[in-house]
Amino acid sequence: MKTYSQKAKEINREWYLIDASTLPLGKLAVIVADKLMGKSKVTYTPHIDNGDYVVVINAKNVKVTGEKMTQKKYYRHSGYPGGLKELKLEEVLEKEPARVIFEAVKGMLPKNKLAPERLKRLRIFEGSEHTHEAQSPKEIK
Repeated sequence: MKTYSQKAKEINREWYLIDASTLPLGKLAVIVADKLMGKSKVTYTPHIDNGDYVVVINAKNVKVTGEKMTQKKYYRHSGYPGGLKELKLEEVLEKEPARVIFEAVKGMLPKNKLAPERLKRLRIFEGSEHTHEAQSPKEIK
């Protein structure tokens, strides 16, 4: 018996809808990363990007446990000496809630050449309305 290896022509992508207000941030990121990689498919092949599209709604209502709202920090650097910027999770949620979910999912994906293409298939919306009704995404509970 030979090991099955999926070809690029055989990829069949589906659309999924996830409500961010129903799950904690970490569990949400695990589910989204799994769908983006395609690991839940029987045709999973590590070197082929056969993942699905994921639409996340209600990003501004994301849940976190413990003291993460005040203790979790996001860093960025301008490239100049002393240019390190630091924001708490609650501040980032006020300014751009999509960044919180994006960074969590990005951290869950493997760091390889396929990661940027996988992240392009992630669509995050602050409210409950989204622009992908025509694709009729399957809702994940």
